[in-house]
This record gives sequence, C-alpha cells and structure tokens, in this order.
Amino acid sequence: MKAFSLKNMSSASYGGLIEKIEVLRSSIRFTPGLTSEAKQTLNRQVAELREELMLLSRKERADTTPLLNKARAQSKKTPKTTQTTTYRRESLLERNFVFEGVFGDSPKLLDAFEIAEKAAPTNLPVLIEGESGTGKELMAKVVHANGKRSDKPFVSVNCGAIPENLLESELFGHKKGAFTGASSDRSGKFESANTGTIFLDEIGEMPLIGQVKLLRVLQANEIQRVGSDEITKVDTRIVAATNRDLLKMSQEGTFREDLYYRLGVIHVTLPALRERKDEISVLIEYFCDEAAESLERRPINISPTLYHFLQNYQYPGNIRELRNIIYRLSCLADETAEIYHLPEAIKPKDRPESTGKGAEMSLADIKKAASDDAEKHYLKEGLKTVNGKVSALAAITGMNRSYLQTLLKKHGIHSKEFKRTNKSNEPE
Repeated sequence: MKAFSLKNMSSASYGGLIEKIEVLRSSIRFTPGLTSEAKQTLNRQVAELREELMLLSRKERADTTPLLNKARAQSKKTPKTTQTTTYRRESLLERNFVFEGVFGDSPKLLDAFEIAEKAAPTNLPVLIEGESGTGKELMAKVVHANGKRSDKPFVSVNCGAIPENLLESELFGHKKGAFTGASSDRSGKFESANTGTIFLDEIGEMPLIGQVKLLRVLQANEIQRVGSDEITKVDTRIVAATNRDLLKMSQEGTFREDLYYRLGVIHVTLPALRERKDEISVLIEYFCDEAAESLERRPINISPTLYHFLQNYQYPGNIRELRNIIYRLSCLADETAEIYHLPEAIKPKDRPESTGKGAEMSLADIKKAASDDAEKHYLKEGLKTVNGKVSALAAITGMNRSYLQTLLKKHGIHSKEFKRTNKSNEPE
C-alpha cells in the first residue's frame, strides 16, 4: 500500500485532510496481503479518525463562521435545484462518499457524483461518458467503492488495446487446445471479476462479435469459454466507459443498439476540465502535494504568471494533462515554477522584443500582475497580524478556509514562517 502521510497538519484544511483519509480508506480495500480482520480493524480506525476530524471541523465552523450553520439549515429546506453547490459537495463528504482525489463545486461534476452515489449500491450497469482524460476509470472505482461489492475484485479491461482475435479469450477465457498457443485452460476477465466489478474502458472500440457475447452476459449472467460447451454462471457488475457517441454509432450500425440500451441503464457524464475551471486551483494544489510526495521533495511554488496561464489554458487532455504538467513542473523547478518550465508544445509564444518591460505586457497582464502583488501583500500583512494562524485570518477576512489555503499556496506563502518571525520579535 502506498505510504500515507499527514504531514504539516497545521497548514492543511479539514476538507483536504478528510479527502486524504478517503484515499487511505480506499487504498486499504485494494491492498493485497491483508486479512479480512486486519482490513476491518484498519477501516474502523480510519473511520474513527475521520469522525474526529469532522467533529473538529464542525466546531471550528460553528466558532468562526456562525452564518454557515444558518445557511446550511436553510439549504436543507431548499429544493435540490436551488441548493448551493458548496452544500451539495459537503453533503457528499458527510455521507461517507468515497472518492480517491479531490473535487470542487462544479454543478455538472456534482450531478455525476450524485448519480454515481445512488447507482453504486445497486447491480445496474453504468455507462460513463466523457472526453479522454476526464477521469472515467476513477469514476468507475467510485461506483465500485461506494457499493456492496467494494471488498470484492475490481478488474479493468481496455477494450481498445486487445486484438480482435484475442478479445473473446481475454474476456471469457479458453479451454486447452481451443486454438494455437492455448496450452492450458485459462479463465477470462469476467471470471476474475466474479462477485466484483468489471470495468470495460473504451467500450466503443469493441468489435461487433465481442458485443454479441457481452450482450449475453448482460442478459443471462453467463459466459462460455472459447473451445468449451460448458456454460459458466457469473455474478459481475458491469461498468463501461467511452469517449465516443455510442448512440450515434448505434444508429450508424457500428455499435449494437440493444447493447447500448442494456449498458446505459445508468448514464454518468463527466464534464471536460474547461467546463469546470473553478476547480483548476483545487486540482493544482492537490497534484502539487501528490507530486511532492512522489518525488520526495517540498511542494513547488507557482509564479503568478504561470498560475494565470494554468487557470486559463484549455486542457485538451483534461485532468490527465494538468496532472502531467504539474509533475513536470515539480521535477524541473527548484522552488518556484515559471512559464519557461512548461512543455514547448503549450508554452506561450514570446512577444516581440521591446525597449520597455511594460510594453512587452498587455494592459490585462499588467493589471493582473498588480492585483497579484496586492493580494500577496494583503495576505502577508494579515498573517503578521494574527501570528500566522490561518483559521484566525479566515475568520477576520470572512474567507472560506480552504480557499484561503489555495491563495497562500498560489503565492508560495507559508503560515509557519510568520509564527516563527513573530515569536522571535516578541520581548522575552
């Protein structure tokens, strides 16, 4: 199991810590070598730790932002269509919703999570749609982890990576001598995932002959190994994903219409990252911490100019592309990442040389830089006033603590430095 650390707890938001605990709890379920009793013990201890953090979080919010409780009480009386996205997100976390990573307040993404949460305890097939890099496999794991089969196998299959002549054998297995090279009996992916979940990624790439066999599994919950007359019953939850328009493909005859409707009992659509730009800052912070742990270094700071670029870039590769960029920056930069650390393919083109620095920048860039400088100065002065206590600064400024943490990280400001500075200046 991946090493788990709660370093620098004093500078982390409660929400961030709770999300890390969810990652830990999810990891326990897939850790080989642990007995069922050991997993139950670890899960109980993690649940107790999460509950303690939730109690502390509620107490702090009650102490520092009394209006929040009033807003929540009002939200509970409000129809879902008008509930705030922040309340919907917090409600998911408070319902012990398991998600490996972080997510923000995007209405479209929250719609997807709420559908997944309701579908997870059932055995209904789920079809996840979205562009490449939007996190379809992660969503499949969400469905699995929040369901009744969470302690059973999760088997992932990339339908587009298996040659057509081997697809049936890979999915359903084969008998010895069924074809050249079949030197022994072999179980397929469906048997490996029995009682658990099978994730069929890139289902739109599956050839028609494979679609016929898959339809039989959905209809009768049974498979037949290649070269065998024996029917084998399987109890496997099917979650499929695609970045293609399966409805259009079914109308064109390249994807079976009956299979489309069988798979699409529950549709989950993941929005592209460019449609939820308000989450980019949250993801940047998460991936910076993740990369720092992976590379065994301190999290990098990001210059205001680079941060502005990352906030406004279109991300054709979606979350996967953002993650790769942050890992690159974390590897190449010393303490602060700059524009020149970006890959050449996406690096902004240099402006023509000019005699004055101001002439090289647009008016919007100059305004943004001035705004960033003022924001950084404001945060530093505020931390000096409250002796480096982030919770106190959040209270007096009226900012959400998680958002305040994001601003501090954006400007490379460490609250602990202000605690040390102020203490050293205090008279003995």
